[in-house]
Formats: sequence, C-alpha cells, structure tokens
Amino acid sequence: MSAIGGFPGALALGWFVVCWLGYQLYANWLRRDQSLMGATAAHRVRWMEQMVARDVRILDSTLLQTQAQSVSFFASTSILILGGLVALLGARDEAQAMVSGVPFAQKTDALGWEIRIGLLLVIFIYAFFKFTWSMRQYNYLALLIGATPPVGHPDCSQSASRAARMSHLAVDHFNDGIRAYYFGLAAIGWFIHPWVFAAATTWVVLVLWRREFNSRTLAALRD
Repeated sequence: MSAIGGFPGALALGWFVVCWLGYQLYANWLRRDQSLMGATAAHRVRWMEQMVARDVRILDSTLLQTQAQSVSFFASTSILILGGLVALLGARDEAQAMVSGVPFAQKTDALGWEIRIGLLLVIFIYAFFKFTWSMRQYNYLALLIGATPPVGHPDCSQSASRAARMSHLAVDHFNDGIRAYYFGLAAIGWFIHPWVFAAATTWVVLVLWRREFNSRTLAALRD
C-alpha cells in the first residue's frame, strides 16, 4: 500500500481509472451524437457521398493521406515515449532525485517509482495500439475508395456507406489514442503527490468535456 502512496495514492489511482473508463463510456456511447465525434461523423458521411459522385478521386486520396499522416506521427511519438520510459526505469535514482526537488513532492521507494512508470507504460502502449490500428483502418479506407465503382453504378450508394463506416472506425481509434495522451499527462502528477494526480485527472476530464461537448469548434461544425 505504501508503494502507491498509501490510502491517498489508492484513492487517486481509483479515481483515475473511474474517470477514464467513465468518460470513454459517456463520450463514445451515451452522448456520442452530441459530441465532436458525432458532428464530424455526419460530415464524413457527406464526404463519402461526394466521393462516389466524382470521376477523379485525387482530392479524396490527398485528404485521406493528410489524415493518415497525423496518425502516423502520434504512433511514432508513442514509440519514442515508451523508449524514454524504459530508459527512465534504468535511471531511477537520478530521476527520483530530480522529482524530490519539487515542492510538496512525496517521497517514494523503488517499487512505488516502478509502479508509476508502469502506469505510464500501460497508457502509452494502449495509445500505440490504438494509433497503429487506426493507421491500418485508414489503409482499408483507401482500399475502399479505390474499389468504389464509377459514377452511376448501382453499388455507389453502398460503397459510400461502407467507406463512411470505415472512416468512423479509424477516427474513433485515433481519438481514443489522443485521449490516452491526455490521461498520460494526468498520470505524471502521481510522481509529485497523489492529490496532484487526482486533481490533474479531474482537470483532464473537464478539458476533454469542454472541447468535445461545449466548444466553438463543435458549434462551427454543427452550424
């Protein structure tokens, strides 16, 4: 128990898990239609409907490549972060000395330090898998666009619907990976103090909610 910061550490860790899982349920299922994801989904359907109406689909390929590059960037960044965290396990003493200089920082033993690093490893491994799966789905989307029949073919409507569903999946996994980055930032607070960890987790949830459900970006997409 002392390795995770006693009762405050256990409470903060439990709050972190509840917030992440709860927000995923809230944003992805309970209120998806009212979120940024719901608003962009409607535009992606419209995009695919326009795609099947074009004889030349170079524009669609260019837009798809731009989106896939963003996913590839975050997947590569996740690998770099994971490498840094593994290196941090080997430089535990130096890192602990640096953190101990932070005001109000709680001292932790070797096991507690490894548990905190382990949490970050789990978060960014999860993000890496989300990003790489999103990359593969963008590849499948490119395949579906390439396989879309010419304008006027009776299967055009079905091709547009299929491509739109694949784009929804790709964006959903990318969005889950981005959320993992936000919660990874909150987990850094555990190195300082459990209450900082809990406060950072709450702050991340509020930021995510503000941007996904009550932002000017969402209003612009709906308008």
